Amino acid sequence: MGKAVFPRSLRGASGHEWDPSPEISGVKVSAVASLIAVASFSSAEAQQAPLPSVNVEAPVARPKPAASRPTADQVRARDAMRRAARQQQQQQAAAPVSNLPPDRNPYSSAVSDYKGERLQASGKFPEKLLNTPKTVTVLSKEILADKNSTSLKSAVLSTAGVTLGTGEGGNAFGDRFFIRGFDARNDVFIDGVRDGGVSVRENFFTEQVEILRGPASSFAGRGTTGGAINIVTKQATTENSFYNIDTTLGTDQTKRVVIDVNQKITPTFAARVGGLFQDAGVAGRDFVTDKRNGGFISTKWTPLDTVTLSTNYIHSEVYGRPDFGVPYYRQAGNLTPGAPFPEVGSPRNAWYGFLNRDFSRIGQDIGSFNAEVKITPDLTISDKVRVSRSTLNYIGTLPEGATNINPPEGAVIRANPQSRFQQTDVLANQLDATYKFNTGNFKHTLVAGLEVSQEKALINSYTGLTSEQQGLAFSGAGSLSGVSVFNPQFTDLPFGIPSLSNFPTNIKIDTASVYALDSVNYRDLVILNGGVRYDKYDVRVDGFGTVNGVANTPGSTAASSGMPNFNLGLTLKPVPYASFYAAYATSSNPVGAEFDGLSAQYGGISAVTNGGANQVFGPEKNTSIEIGTKWELLDSRLLVTAALFQTEKENARESRNITSAAQATADCPYPAGTSGSVPCLSAGAAYRIRGIDMQAGGKLTDKWSIFGGIVLMQSEVTKSNIPPANTALFTSNVGLQLANTAHQSFSLLTKYQINDTWEIGGQAVYRSKIFGGTWLAANQGTELPSYWRFDAFAEAKLDKNWTAKVFVANIFDKLYYDAFYQSATPFTLVGPGRSASIVLSGRF
Repeated sequence: MGKAVFPRSLRGASGHEWDPSPEISGVKVSAVASLIAVASFSSAEAQQAPLPSVNVEAPVARPKPAASRPTADQVRARDAMRRAARQQQQQQAAAPVSNLPPDRNPYSSAVSDYKGERLQASGKFPEKLLNTPKTVTVLSKEILADKNSTSLKSAVLSTAGVTLGTGEGGNAFGDRFFIRGFDARNDVFIDGVRDGGVSVRENFFTEQVEILRGPASSFAGRGTTGGAINIVTKQATTENSFYNIDTTLGTDQTKRVVIDVNQKITPTFAARVGGLFQDAGVAGRDFVTDKRNGGFISTKWTPLDTVTLSTNYIHSEVYGRPDFGVPYYRQAGNLTPGAPFPEVGSPRNAWYGFLNRDFSRIGQDIGSFNAEVKITPDLTISDKVRVSRSTLNYIGTLPEGATNINPPEGAVIRANPQSRFQQTDVLANQLDATYKFNTGNFKHTLVAGLEVSQEKALINSYTGLTSEQQGLAFSGAGSLSGVSVFNPQFTDLPFGIPSLSNFPTNIKIDTASVYALDSVNYRDLVILNGGVRYDKYDVRVDGFGTVNGVANTPGSTAASSGMPNFNLGLTLKPVPYASFYAAYATSSNPVGAEFDGLSAQYGGISAVTNGGANQVFGPEKNTSIEIGTKWELLDSRLLVTAALFQTEKENARESRNITSAAQATADCPYPAGTSGSVPCLSAGAAYRIRGIDMQAGGKLTDKWSIFGGIVLMQSEVTKSNIPPANTALFTSNVGLQLANTAHQSFSLLTKYQINDTWEIGGQAVYRSKIFGGTWLAANQGTELPSYWRFDAFAEAKLDKNWTAKVFVANIFDKLYYDAFYQSATPFTLVGPGRSASIVLSGRF
């Protein structure tokens, strides 16, 4: 249709040959024939009149410009554009753009929200997850929404292979995770920059959560022995505008509103803003409140095709009345495992704090600026600046030291105050250069970088925590004895106004790092990657302690470490949809790296040593090997992974109490005139964790999605400096397994789309028993029982803009426990009970 066809006589005059068109119908031919007849009759009459002469100029021949050969840069740019076009066509063929939401996660698969496609740090991890020789768990925002996870803690704890710790030894209470059995409380990152200090993190600004398992020092620096957690924040986009709102109402008194708005202001500039309000309780726990508010703003500006400038600012507050759990029941002098008191009949909702004293307020302010410049199509320079302040401020009550436990109904505990004011400031800069080049059939992605940071923390505590009520058994430290386990009777006691101590501790960590990483891809058949990193680490602690019985004696301790680390991985791809890999990596844990720790026994460092005991050691050294396979199945809709891993730690630190000069060593002296127990730390121990990690995420069918995994581990202390003795309380750690570790864990999230309106889904989580113990090994005779927990949800699409989703969390109201407080008189954190909520979501 639409072709212009000349009559035969005119075609001959114009020089066009006859070219019959198949689009010309019989009607059109008749019409054209009629026009020809009329034109012929008219031309016969016109020939009787004289015609004016017509001069036709000959066409002027114009020389063609000489063709020029493209430069090498133009050829590379052309090839890059062709590759990008092919990739875009493949993505469009897999999922038409019209079917993708405007706020879709750019890092997840276009065909399945449950399937992670790549990591945010595309320079350090240039390959798809299928080709990355490391086990990585990616929790997209869609997975977070279907889990109804509003905090990092709730998201991570419903993932296999991760367990929760508490604030042992005076450490801060906040997000403390164990990945593959190793403490990772200071290995949390936001957009690839370490989020210094322990905090409580919200999810309203989160695009996805990446859990990298196994040592990651080449990528992330100090620590990261069991892995690292990276929070990817929501960023502005110039692709389109959208306006989202989510409103939640729940049976646990939850009222929550989250907004997320992206506005494309010009083709090159966009801004994204979000906000949070929450007022909630905690299901199954009396008096505990969970209130939150916050906001974020992100901008993106591309003044040139080769320049991108972005900013991001996040403010969040989590506040309310804290919950420090329930006491632990164990027969006096009996080392056989006991159980949390609710297991022997005490109320699960019993709260042992004080309404007129206890509070928690945790805030974060995080500002980032990122500039990315493409020097050439193959060379990109990026620079990221981060300024942040985190505040941890609370007074809580620890239910410890149960006595009169025969029978359990008469048990009483000591309500011990725990307080902290910690302000952590971070100034960091990351400068990266990413260069892509070829050497024959080998395609390289080379990243070289420089990172400098300064982390500062001011740590203080409150005084004046004893009650104004007279005649009660408060000790000088503020503990109240005689609190009933089954019916706490002092909840409403009046209290004065506490004040901060005059003896704070100041910690400063300066780090300078250089690194280089290269990923080499040979025809998508063999992929080799490796990297090296060197960290210059300096820590200094200034504060007060007790020396020779004199309290509040000023002191200062400093340590410096140089830490080289590397990683190496080999991936083989016999077919495009499968990979087999082997990887080796190292990492280092320097002394004092844990910001919240005020003693060396718990990963920190104190300003004043105890009786000359050495607490400044060389870094712990960690090595890990992982062998695994990954498969993209069902037309690349499902990613299945399996890996065997082993991580070993050398020069590990272990703590013990020295009760006499006979037990003293060079590192752990027993000063003359000392009486009682003296805590001490020594280095030179070692332990090992082995296991298997299997995961799956994506779609089994067009309507059925799954996400989950199973992790099975064995742990063992292989070397200990604690000598064997004849007393049960002073034995070697060798052969013992590690504390705070669920050696078997499983999780599965699944949903099914019934029709265009309804979806149903649910989640199952299993944790094996967790053993208590010292800072190193499980040797205190305490354990938490294993448990299963089940959740369910149903979602209805009300129209093209609105959906309603109903959640039931902990369907069977299972009584379970998240973590131990590591002491001889422990308490345990209780998981939330059953709750139901409805989420009304608008997408425009």
